[in-house]
Amino acid sequence: MLKLLLRSLGLWLLLIPVAIANAGIREKLLVPLLGEGLALPASGLLLSLLILALTLVLLPLFRGACAAHYLLVGGLWLALTLAFELVMGRVVMGRSWGEVAQVFNLRQGNLMLLVLLTTALAPYLAARLRGRL
Repeated sequence: MLKLLLRSLGLWLLLIPVAIANAGIREKLLVPLLGEGLALPASGLLLSLLILALTLVLLPLFRGACAAHYLLVGGLWLALTLAFELVMGRVVMGRSWGEVAQVFNLRQGNLMLLVLLTTALAPYLAARLRGRL
């Protein structure tokens, strides 16, 4: 079990540069191409797809895992992602709680809730897609 948790932590750490690159793509490519109003939801969809794709590729690291393990890993990733968002927004960037909460505002086109759902379910979904469950 410890091995599974360490591997899942390692894979989650790979998601951070993917998310940062996604933000760069949004600002440098999607905003000029689509405008701010469409770039934000497009970026959320892209990040969700990237998370699922990376999980699909690296799923063999979780050999021997069962459905409960995949759901546990997804829950861990969800908790780590929420903690990361809150620490980055509040502590590192010095934003107010209200500003930090805007990342969850669907009315502004922010699809962070979809990203969180994808993050939580990616290990399980990847296992299903690869025929492991």
